[in-house]
Amino acid sequence: MGEETASKIAEFLLQIKAIKLEPDEPFTWASGWKSPIYCDNRISLSYPRIRTFIRQELVKAIDEKFGRPDIIAGVATAAIAHGVLVAEAMGLPFVYVRPSAKEHGLKNHVEGEVKAGQTAVVIEDLISTGKSSIEAVKVLRDSKVIVKGMVSIFNYGFKLAADNFKAAACPVYSLSNYDTLLKIALETGYIKEAASKELRHWREDPAGWKNQKQAES
Repeated sequence: MGEETASKIAEFLLQIKAIKLEPDEPFTWASGWKSPIYCDNRISLSYPRIRTFIRQELVKAIDEKFGRPDIIAGVATAAIAHGVLVAEAMGLPFVYVRPSAKEHGLKNHVEGEVKAGQTAVVIEDLISTGKSSIEAVKVLRDSKVIVKGMVSIFNYGFKLAADNFKAAACPVYSLSNYDTLLKIALETGYIKEAASKELRHWREDPAGWKNQKQAES
């Protein structure tokens, strides 16, 4: 685990274009942020070798960082499939947390069976601000589940996210991260030094970067 795993996953995600780096033609996130990066880890599910490697590393991270929980929980929707793979590999029950409770039927917020006092590790595909991830943790805690921590495939490394997880008293571990991604992208010729600097500037101040891009356009 550690840097070797982070580098390998970053390389895989770049190879299959699960991560796209385009500082000159930024993406628009649902939040409205202009971003030079777009990450869709669900694409890894279409590549058995990569999917298996990610699953194995998620299982190792859980064992080493948090110990065996009673259940595995995925954050809907992007982390459901990876969460199922992890739960299957560990022989554990699986549940997933909806962004909001259903408005009909049983009006579930958590799909699957949870019991008060059970321990859980939450699987997330990627962490940006951490807001939706922490909301899922809160939902589980409201169900009297003891959340041991969260493991994600990728983390943008925003200070805001670190502050949010600290405030929520939720330990988090990510297999790969933004700094490693830029290092691998530069080493493999995926981006040039100028683009690397632009991408680092965005991570330091995404709101300011958006304003700058709007002014340039």
